[in-house]
Amino acid sequence: MSENLNILTKEKSDKGVLRLIMNNPDQKNPLSESMMSVLMDEIKGASSDRSIRVIVLTAIGNVFSSGHDLKEITAAREKDDSGEVYFKNLFDSCSELMQSIVNAPQPFIAQVDGVATAAGCQLVASCDLAIASHESKFATPGVNLGLFCSTPMVALSRNVNKKNAMEMLLTGDFINADKAKEIGLINNTVLKEELTLEVDKLAEKIASKSMMTVSTGKKAFYAQVEMDLSEAYKYTSKTMTDNLLKHDAKEGINSFLGKRSPDWKDK
Repeated sequence: MSENLNILTKEKSDKGVLRLIMNNPDQKNPLSESMMSVLMDEIKGASSDRSIRVIVLTAIGNVFSSGHDLKEITAAREKDDSGEVYFKNLFDSCSELMQSIVNAPQPFIAQVDGVATAAGCQLVASCDLAIASHESKFATPGVNLGLFCSTPMVALSRNVNKKNAMEMLLTGDFINADKAKEIGLINNTVLKEELTLEVDKLAEKIASKSMMTVSTGKKAFYAQVEMDLSEAYKYTSKTMTDNLLKHDAKEGINSFLGKRSPDWKDK
């Protein structure tokens, strides 16, 4: 348990911003069994904590995350089934982790300063927003190892267009931060020394909103994007109707009309 605590640290600001910091730079912050387990535990805990309004995911070292731990994968091949059960459980756990980020009520911001590859790139794509330093690079290089990045493809293909996603998946080549912004994998690139400041500004801006409104919107966004047009409008019309009946919608509109700052109750 102490090992798990060492590979992931956390900081919480008085503005309600929780920072989850992957802290295994010697191993390139892999999404090992331990790392995924502690991330899942922290996300589950944060999801029910009303004092946490935004979650920032970042890392120590020059590699944000190298993806799955290839040493663990290789060791699993020694099992009687050549690792089949282990591999299934590994990818099921990874899929659960990525979905927990999408399904959490709080927005997630990936703060990337370095390399994000394979499932590490998937982690960036799974976050709602992503800001990276100019030095950062991204890749889904599984094809170079004989292992197509099929699960990273799910998050990647839902963030960038098909041609750019397929180019990354089929070549395994790195793209720089500017290209990642151009294709929609990240929101913005900033100077390395300004990265934390810019992420904090963005996180605190979102944290200042009504948590009820933000979580309602995040849930609706991911739900409607998978629907056809008429179904999406039907769903979001009901969502807005329900939203308007909430305290914070009434307060927000009244404060706007009254030219005063809103007093959010997050309900």
